[in-house]
Amino acid sequence: MEKQHKPRKVFVEGPISPDFVAKSIASHQSKTGIGAHAIFLGQIRADEKEGGAVSGIAYTAYEEMAEQTFHEVREAAFEKFELTCLHIYHSLGLVPTGQISLFVFVSSPHRRAAFEASEYIVEEIKTKVPIFAKELIGDAGEFEWKRNV
Repeated sequence: MEKQHKPRKVFVEGPISPDFVAKSIASHQSKTGIGAHAIFLGQIRADEKEGGAVSGIAYTAYEEMAEQTFHEVREAAFEKFELTCLHIYHSLGLVPTGQISLFVFVSSPHRRAAFEASEYIVEEIKTKVPIFAKELIGDAGEFEWKRNV
């Protein structure tokens, strides 16, 4: 029987800071069975839209349902790949362009598993987790609901 991992809090209010990312990486230095880390950082782009450039994204979610889905994605990744650690953080609220809204941190004894798991997890998040993104456009306060692509 596979080990079950306890659910973890995923949501962070506002952008995910570079300091938070650095501290997460540093906290794994004592885990000497790890041979590879794969990190995915989702950053907000200033895409051009009708009405102006995207200035940020406001994220909302059905938090309880989303947290459960994140947990299911984590458990599936642990079953599918040889992983030592797996951390996922996603923003809620406003994240300005240039800032980080998604941080996936995968650790494994070997690089291939870390790379493959990272891609798998990001794709699963995009297709399964009930998070909603409203792109803020220009200075007039207009918005457009973002589609996951």
